[in-house]
Amino acid sequence: MNKLNVVGKREPMLDAWEKATGRARFTDDLSLPGMLYGKILRSPLAHAKILHVDLSEAEKVAGVKGAISGKDIPKKKYGIVPMAKDEYALAIDKVRYIGDEVAAVVATSLDAAEEAISKIRVDYKELPAVFDPIEAMKPGAPIIHDEVPNNVSASIHKEFGNVEKAFRESDFLFEESFETQAVNHCPLEPQAALAIVDPSGKVTLWASTQIPFFLRRNLATTLDIPESKVRVIKPKVGGGFGQKIDLYAKDFCAAFFAMKTKRPVKFVYEREEVFISTRQRHPMRIHLKTGMKKDGTILAQQFKVIADGGAYNSTAPLMITLACYFIMLPYRLENLLFEGYHVYTNKPVGGAMRGHGIPQVRFAVEAQLDSIAEKMGIDPLDLRLKNAFQAGEPHPAKLLVQTCGFSDTLKKAAEGIGWKEKRGKLPFGRGVGLAGASFPSGVSNMSHISSGAIVKIERDGSITLLTGAADIGQGAETVISQIVAEELGVPLEDIRITAADTEITPLDPGTFGSGVTLRAGNAAKIAAQAAKEKLFEAAAEKMEIRIEELEAKNRRIHVKGNPERGMSIQEAIKFYQYSDRPMPIIGRGSYQPPAKEPTTLLKEDGNFSPAYSFMTQAAEVEVDTKTGKVKVLRMVASHDCGKAINPMLVEGQLEGSVVGGMGQALYEEVITEKGQVLNPSFLDYGIPTAMEVPSITSVEVETNDPEGPFGAKESGEGTQLAPAPAIINAIYDAIGVRFKSLPVTPEKVLKALQENAQNQNRDPESLDPDPEINSG
Repeated sequence: MNKLNVVGKREPMLDAWEKATGRARFTDDLSLPGMLYGKILRSPLAHAKILHVDLSEAEKVAGVKGAISGKDIPKKKYGIVPMAKDEYALAIDKVRYIGDEVAAVVATSLDAAEEAISKIRVDYKELPAVFDPIEAMKPGAPIIHDEVPNNVSASIHKEFGNVEKAFRESDFLFEESFETQAVNHCPLEPQAALAIVDPSGKVTLWASTQIPFFLRRNLATTLDIPESKVRVIKPKVGGGFGQKIDLYAKDFCAAFFAMKTKRPVKFVYEREEVFISTRQRHPMRIHLKTGMKKDGTILAQQFKVIADGGAYNSTAPLMITLACYFIMLPYRLENLLFEGYHVYTNKPVGGAMRGHGIPQVRFAVEAQLDSIAEKMGIDPLDLRLKNAFQAGEPHPAKLLVQTCGFSDTLKKAAEGIGWKEKRGKLPFGRGVGLAGASFPSGVSNMSHISSGAIVKIERDGSITLLTGAADIGQGAETVISQIVAEELGVPLEDIRITAADTEITPLDPGTFGSGVTLRAGNAAKIAAQAAKEKLFEAAAEKMEIRIEELEAKNRRIHVKGNPERGMSIQEAIKFYQYSDRPMPIIGRGSYQPPAKEPTTLLKEDGNFSPAYSFMTQAAEVEVDTKTGKVKVLRMVASHDCGKAINPMLVEGQLEGSVVGGMGQALYEEVITEKGQVLNPSFLDYGIPTAMEVPSITSVEVETNDPEGPFGAKESGEGTQLAPAPAIINAIYDAIGVRFKSLPVTPEKVLKALQENAQNQNRDPESLDPDPEINSG
């Protein structure tokens, strides 16, 4: 590959100055003359029929300009996955969890809106509720959605190879159960929406969203108006992590009231609403059986997974499908039997969260692999290296893996953490562990998945870039701009980008599935190539050479290998214009992943991502045997990202994932009792702070994928899969206790140490590891 001038450079985000100085404008920072403020009334009951909603007293409150309940809106169900639509913008017939949306008001002030909400009277007929997914599946359990009699809203049953035969041929069988908890995304910016309606009836919505074009579609559905009558604009977004891919009541209500009152309307969720009424990572119960050969070869695995979905589907079919298919990467696994269920309960709703169903099963696989390695007398690193998938190998599910640096990530993470020097050799209370994973670089299992871009070369040589990609803080606009700058041979400061406005930017699926760099980056690269080709035609004519002999570097177009023979981009633009070629110089590009469209993995196998990334995380921990507190001292994050378009932003993703993985492993859990969330605030919910962040070493493994722009693959969601099991495995190395449920709190650690002490009749502080002790 030729030397690159912009791609591969550690450029700060384009909006870094705005954010650092507080000038960046998020949805709640926006204000319009005559704006009304909205509030939503939520159900206090986990399961009940709505008999009557009385809005009359609310409407009498001074300043109130409108009040609605479910009976006032179009009866249109929506959902992020078309096959799983099960939700109304406001509850119409009954409520299904504590926090379900029942009614809404708008007023000239928040105080008036809150007073009006308190005056709405709702008559309910309380129904039996169910809070445990296993109980919800049993005959006679309360039915949460009438059309789903067993409360199983999505399921997958897949077998690859012949698991029963492979188990018979195995030298060892290992069988264990694991459990993961509900985790909230905790974006610092709560969900917000601001809507206006113009005289023609067109709705414009500013929203904290990850997927503007999907939101436009769902908003048009729920409002029962054409998509052409809806415009969605994404301002700055203060974190999403999957929680902001769904439409919420705040979006619908802002638009509906704007249409009704002809005034701007804003809804902003309070933090408690974010916890109880948006989305969370699905809690899972996982039963895993693994067959092994004496030489350490993984022969077969059998899974039964029950995911607690809460009251609605959100991304249920995709989530349970990804959990299945990504058991077969990053390790070679020819025989798999997977049985997975997404189950309704009367609890907060599960949805997409960084990793999307894979972190839970990855925890089970990686924790069991460590246990298997010890029982078989094999180094856990060697066991993983022996079974590591390699590029070009046939895959049981027909995934096409063209590049795979997993083995290198294992070696580099182990080297970085000091595996050979530390594993099993540190003092009691200190230990190291590692875990591996894989993730797609964008998914192609649904329609509406292509990305588009427009590149315009201005008369002064600057570049205007239009992309539908949604930057939610990860630096997408910076990376896409770097790709265009590299292609056109200009510095990054010459690029002006407009993004994520459904009215003026090309179609884009948004930020999910870690596909932004590959999808939108490829589209922008193609558009830049198209614009460059037009300019090259003019330059080649003037220089009397072939187009193939030209390249663009340093704001010049010149002969390859001879920078002196050429002209500036501005000179080329002038000649282009004077030669009566059509102005302006515009290039258009679109990118559709080369996978079957749509691939329905619930029914058939097939490649559903243009590329796959691979990663290993290694952890060193210290366990305080007096308090049970686990301190993560160091993390090494090694990631096969194809080609790092911006190494600094890749490192930011890796470091953020380390902290997020620490939260899942040690601190975070949405605690509910009979459907009521007990810790819906940052004061009570245990997110890691800057005080808990360990020393983090990021290692990029570059494999230059042929499908990615300049060889790039994902470095976003996949980085979240391995930190938690790496930490759990390090805890075992530290104190000899294997934990099978998350999070590993100080209380669990102390209990396990006490049990270990009782079994050995020794003081907890002087314990040696005992591999037979299992806790959690």
